[in-house]
This record gives sequence, structure tokens and C-alpha cells, in this order.
Amino acid sequence: MVDVKKFRAVSGLIKKHKIEFVSLKFNDLFGRWIHFTIPVSRFTPGLFAEGIAYDGSSIAGFQSIEKSDMLLKPDIDTAFVDPVIEHPTLSVICNTVEPYTGEPYWRDPRHVALKTETYLKKQGIDAAYFGPEIEFFLFDDVRYKTGDNFGHWSIDVAEANWHSDQGDVNLGRSVRKQEGYFVVPPFDHTIDLRLDMVKTLEKAGIAVERDTHERATAGSAEIDIHFDSLLRMADKINLFKYIVRNVAVKHGKSATFMPKPMFSHNGNGMHTHHSLWSKGKPMFADGKGSYHGLSQFALHYLAGVLTHASSILAFAAPTVNSYRRLVPGYEAPTTIAFGARNRSTAIRIPAYPDTASSRRIEFRAPDPSGNPYLWFSAMVLAGLDGVKKKLDPTKLGFGPFEKSGYEMSAEEIAKVRFTPGSLSDVLAALDHDRQYLLGSGIFIDKLIDLWISEKKKEIAKTNLYPTPIDFELYYDA
Repeated sequence: MVDVKKFRAVSGLIKKHKIEFVSLKFNDLFGRWIHFTIPVSRFTPGLFAEGIAYDGSSIAGFQSIEKSDMLLKPDIDTAFVDPVIEHPTLSVICNTVEPYTGEPYWRDPRHVALKTETYLKKQGIDAAYFGPEIEFFLFDDVRYKTGDNFGHWSIDVAEANWHSDQGDVNLGRSVRKQEGYFVVPPFDHTIDLRLDMVKTLEKAGIAVERDTHERATAGSAEIDIHFDSLLRMADKINLFKYIVRNVAVKHGKSATFMPKPMFSHNGNGMHTHHSLWSKGKPMFADGKGSYHGLSQFALHYLAGVLTHASSILAFAAPTVNSYRRLVPGYEAPTTIAFGARNRSTAIRIPAYPDTASSRRIEFRAPDPSGNPYLWFSAMVLAGLDGVKKKLDPTKLGFGPFEKSGYEMSAEEIAKVRFTPGSLSDVLAALDHDRQYLLGSGIFIDKLIDLWISEKKKEIAKTNLYPTPIDFELYYDA
């Protein structure tokens, strides 16, 4: 049953904003939001007890058609006034449950995050905090199509230095290639659009720390949001994408979180700051002259994350396109290592602010295509595995590295592990390195097997289609 006080509070929100509809938002296997709406008159306490049915066979990675009926149970704690839909609408995030038993549905990734938070509490850990820096592109025109006898894509952006044949052709306001970081107007064409995004995010309850134009030439952007607990942040990432995409549309643009939409430009990463707290104190802080103030717990923890990094990336960078980003030369981390202030390593130890409460690690390999419910959970379990086994990151060869991973000698390179080169590689890593996920009962074999199977279908599809590069290389074979 729903908490009466909470339902009254939401009812007050409905009355205050003259709400007419309720959008029930939930996740598919890959962590992407989907929804349907109901009239507000149907939003009653009974809805929380009984749930509402939907066709699970129409959801990516869910049910087969002969067992399609599934139930949604709204999470009253997630209710918010939808900032996008024109009709006054309340949005509520829901969990999928089994229709006969009411048990959590094992393919719903939000349940994995819920189980992880419960597990942390049992371990005496109050919260796992995550603070992502979410990168995206804002394009003026995007076209793509694939067929039996053709395949093409094209992007146009007014501020790009290669823009010359559409709209404003005055290249005096263009951004030089790979020199877009922190540019000011008139070169920053999207500042007012991004500030509209920030206002909408804040209105929806997402605290923003910073907004910037990113390095890539063409509409590159980053908005950093304030840290929150595991489940809440995973929900906020979906809300963030929802708002960014819709505000972009209102400005006549298209936003994409695709990891690498353009060759020879920086891609979209999602560098994520992370810490654990217990009894109101930061578990990663030491203050006794250790490496950049990190506690022994933190060093064991990051050793666990680095040990299992390749399998974590199966959830955190889970697309074929992700591995066009994780290459040298574009500020993406390519070494499975750690270092203070080092942005070429998979884990960076931020130097600011230099306080115990701010002591954290930054995992730089993930991108926005990841499923945060799954990869946040996998990262926590990997870190705790490192603590349990007392893994030493230095003895394991993970660093610390103070030198750029892009400038290592052949001798140094021979001693370093690198991020995997393909989605196939990380799926193989997940297949062979899954025990740390299973021991707690949070992940189960059939979920991991399903994930690998679905992702292999994506690989097979991308492998089947010829590309323009195929013609450049092999047409005259």
C-alpha cells in the first residue's frame, strides 16, 4: 500500500498545478525510459496496491508474446510535475512486477539498483553517491538511412568550422576544430539553449553544478549535475536526457548522447564522480598522508573497480559506437589505471576541493549510452570485491600514474592494461568475470546472459551492413 502522507503530499501537488494527466514512466532492459499516460482521475491509492497492466512483449528485452502481461507499480517518491508535456502532467517512475505474484521483475534494471542499495545498508554503508558530467551534442540537422543498396549519415551545425552551405554561412562565428572548450559567444552558439536546459533541470529537481561548451567543434556541450544516491541518480540521468532532448527540440535542434557521432572530434563521455559514506562520514577519506588523502578502503575499492573494469564497461559503455570513443587522442581514458589529476586514466583522483568530505574517485570510461541502474550497481560490487580481497592497486600494476597514457614509452605500454577495443571484448569479459556480481545475489546469471545475448544481436547487425569506409578501402579490390 502507498504511504498515506506521501499520497496526500502528491495530491496537493496535483491540486496546486491543476494536473490533468499522469505519465507512468518505466525502463526497458537497457535502462531507457518509456511511458504511457492515464487521466489524473485514475491516480488513486488503489493504483499503488493493484498496479496497472501493460504489454511486456512490446518492450525491448522483456517478455515474449505468449507471456506478455506485466504490471507497473508506481514509486510515489519519484513524482514530479512534468516540465515537458504541454498539458499539466504529473510524472511518476514505476517498477515492473510479475502479474501473479507481485514479485520484482528480474529484467527491470531498476530492481537491480534497489537491491544494491538494500545490500549496501546491510554492509553498514549509508549511501553510494554518484555525480556525473554528462556530455552531448546539439545538432541543427541530422540525416541517416540504411538500405540494401545504400547507407548514409550527415550532420550539419551552424557553429562548425566546416559549415558552409546551409543557414548562416558566415564562418567568422565558427569554432576551430577541437577548440570549443569554454568558448564564449558569439562562438558559443548554444549558450541560451543550454541555459534553458539548466533552468528546466533545476525546476524538475536536478541540481546543476556547471554548464559548458565542450571541446568538439560542432554543438558540443556538457552539463554537470550534483551528486545523489545510486537509485536517485540513475533516475535523474533518465530525467536529464528527457529534458535535454525536449528543450533542444523546442529550439529547433536535436540532442544526442551517442558516444561518437563524428570522426576526429571528441565524443560524448559521462565521467562520474563516486564516493561511499557510512555513519555520516566519507569512507574514501584518510587525511593521514596517504596518496592524495585516500583511505586504505578507497585504494582497495578502486583496485576492485579497475580489476573488473572491462566487465563493468559491458553495462557502462554498452554500444558498438562506444569503442569509437575509447581511443587515444580525444581525451577519453584508454589506460586501466589511476592517477591524481590524470585524465588519461580510467580513474582520476580529483584535486579539488581538498577536503575529506569531497574525497572521491572519478570513473572516466563510461558514456551516456550506458544503463546507470546496472553499471552503478556493478561498480559498487566491483569496489567492494576489492575491499573484501584487500586488493592493492599498485601491486596489481594499476598505478598511480602521473604521466599521460598517450605519451608512454613502449616499455611502459607493455606493463599497462588498456580499455577494451570493442563491445565484443567487454561482453567476453563480462561472461568470464561475473562472480563478483553474483555473490551478493544482486545480479543473476540469466540477467547477465540476456544482456550479453541482446548486445550480441547489435554487434551482428552492425557487422552485416557495408559502410562508406568499406567502399573507400575495397571497391577496387
